[in-house]
Amino acid sequence: MKKSLIILFVFVGLASFKSFAQTTNADSQNRIIKVDFKKEAGKLNTMFKECIGAGRANEGLRADWRQQLALVKKECDFKYIRFHGLLTDDMAVYREDEKGNPEYNYQYVDVLFDYIISLKMKPFVELGFMPNALASGKETIFWWKGNVTPPKDYKKWEDLIKNLTQHFTERYGAEEVKTWYFEVWNEPNLSPGFWTGTQADYFKLYEYSARAIKSVNTAYRVGGPATAGAAWVPETIDFCAKNNVPMDFVSTHTYGVKHGYLDEFGTSGTILSQDEFSVSGDILNSRKQIATSAKPNLELHYTEWSTSYTPADPIHDSYHSAAYILQKIKQVGNAANSMSYWVFTDIFEEAGPRFTPFHGGFGLLNTQGIKNRLISLII
Repeated sequence: MKKSLIILFVFVGLASFKSFAQTTNADSQNRIIKVDFKKEAGKLNTMFKECIGAGRANEGLRADWRQQLALVKKECDFKYIRFHGLLTDDMAVYREDEKGNPEYNYQYVDVLFDYIISLKMKPFVELGFMPNALASGKETIFWWKGNVTPPKDYKKWEDLIKNLTQHFTERYGAEEVKTWYFEVWNEPNLSPGFWTGTQADYFKLYEYSARAIKSVNTAYRVGGPATAGAAWVPETIDFCAKNNVPMDFVSTHTYGVKHGYLDEFGTSGTILSQDEFSVSGDILNSRKQIATSAKPNLELHYTEWSTSYTPADPIHDSYHSAAYILQKIKQVGNAANSMSYWVFTDIFEEAGPRFTPFHGGFGLLNTQGIKNRLISLII
């Protein structure tokens, strides 16, 4: 290899292998690692690069965010990208006139989605959070104030989702949108947090959203519940099966810590779980839950995962993350259709703009574009 340098791209699970002998001291014996390249275990499952996460939609209007996304697309070839905040007020999607009639606007959405499509990527469309003009309350999350309350009028929410889906169809074509995923909300089981309603309220939101999407094209894919901690999977499938509600995939999240699920402003410490099957154990269990459900053939997408759920955890910037990521991908095998690492860049403002280059952010790249998940091994 050039200059005896092996670049291990841990965030896409690519590795360069080489048989070698290692001598620890003059008296020790050689340690031999043998690789039989003629034996194959089967086709490599590349679910680890199917999707990658990003903070929020509005950050995708920034030039540096776009430059970094182009880089990780080139080097890792991620197929989909998922982010929060598509419908929040900083994307200027929804308002109402003085008579309460809805007004829709997709200028910012178009700028963002056009760029994603130009990179030959696809959006994994997270439907959230609530536009303030459509919200039933004022509770928000994060520095950028995403409204987390149910809609004041579920019919108006349904009309918004239908209109948005029609817009996507007109702009990109039905054949393209058929390849996308539509995910309803984010972590509704965290209340307070990402949802002020009940589980029943979420199921209602899901039903109205799914029916709106399918009313545009029955081939479009919709799913959820996008929960924290691999929760609500059997319950969501059961609700959809019993009420004849469309569901094409299961999505949920997991992180490598056992205490808590949310650190909104990056102020609470976390400890990496010592469980050998943290993260991967949840994914394997979700696959079992689907297999024994009324919808055993549903796709399974883990639309967020990482070592830790806090945006200020030093482990994100440590060498431990490299081995951790590779181990979890290996343990999962074929159980998931995608594992979307959270996230591709430290241009990520849930806790507000960061003040230091290395602050324990989630990103594969730091704010300045340094590859803080690339481990270089000098042989």
